[in-house]
Order: sequence, then structure tokens, then C-alpha cells
Amino acid sequence: MPLNDALPVWPGDVPFHYSRSWRIADGATVNLGSISLSVHAGTHADAPVHFREDGAAIDGLELGVFIGPAALIDVSGRDTIRMEDIDSQAIGGAKRLLLRTDAWPDPATFPMTFPVIAPDVPAFLQSQGIVLLGLDVPSVDLFDSKNLPNHHALHRHGIQILESLCLKDVPPGHYELIALPLKLEGSDGSPVRAILRSL
Repeated sequence: MPLNDALPVWPGDVPFHYSRSWRIADGATVNLGSISLSVHAGTHADAPVHFREDGAAIDGLELGVFIGPAALIDVSGRDTIRMEDIDSQAIGGAKRLLLRTDAWPDPATFPMTFPVIAPDVPAFLQSQGIVLLGLDVPSVDLFDSKNLPNHHALHRHGIQILESLCLKDVPPGHYELIALPLKLEGSDGSPVRAILRSL
């Protein structure tokens, strides 16, 4: 997702803001800007410490999880993404799974409702060798969830989380995913520049 001042963020979170402190037009040698943002702004990776006090921070995660073959499956039109919606043949041995829900139609407005995975999906994904799950919605749990069962279940099954991906124009299939988090020491998450390359 583009990071700009119009970016919708989780209600109550820190909005994104970019400002210029130096300007060539004002006589400075260079243009120089600064940003303020939540580490969960736009397309981002969650670190386990985001939802577990004893969880790993983003700089402690294995970077190889965020690079490599990925399967993209279209699960649009579902309120709950169930095991039977995820075809193991479509995964095809990929270790990263991206689910396209098309449930965030207006990128300028934060969605208050969006589909989430069913409780048995994390164990199924682990059985398929999945190490990363990415979705095109702001969370793997319901907006009003207090105990974040899917975050915890995915963690227990060794699966990292990418949220708020832009998958609208990407057809189902197999790709190489590159979505590296920044090396933010001790952070509970990080924005990523997620790209898919055709295999």
C-alpha cells in the first residue's frame, strides 16, 4: 500500500505523515524529509511481540521466511476462510501463502469488517509446510477481537503474518515473494515493500 498522509490506519493508531524539513526551493542544498508512522501502517509484518509479551521482535525473525516461492489463492466472497477454501494442490509446495479476499474495496477507507481464517486453518497450513500467511486485509483476526486467536494459533504453528497486502490486480498462481521487514530493534512490527515476481 502507498504510504502517504491519506493512508487509513487502525482506528486510534498513529497516522502516517511525511514532512520536509529542508527544501532546495528555499535555498537548502538538498531536500530532506522525515516521517512519523505506526509500524503497522500500510502493508506490514507482525512480530510475535505484537500479541505476546514474550514474543520475538521483528529484528529477531528469520528473513528467509519473507523471501521465496509463494502461492496466491483467490478466496473472495467468503466471510470466513475455511480449510476447504484452500486447495493444497494450488499451494503446490510453496512455503508462503497469500489469500486474496478483495474485501478492502476502497483503499482510502479503513474496513471495519473483513473475512478471517477459521480456527482449524493454522494447523492445516502447518501440515502443508506454510511458514508465512499474507492477506489483503488489516488483520488475521476480527476487528473487535480482544484475544486474537488467529494471531496466537498461527504463531503456535510457526507461521509469520503479513497484513494489508495489495492483491487486487494479481491473478492466482505461483510467484516469488519479497517482503522484507525493516531491522527495527525491539519492534512489534514493520512496514514492508512487498513485491511479487513471476516464476
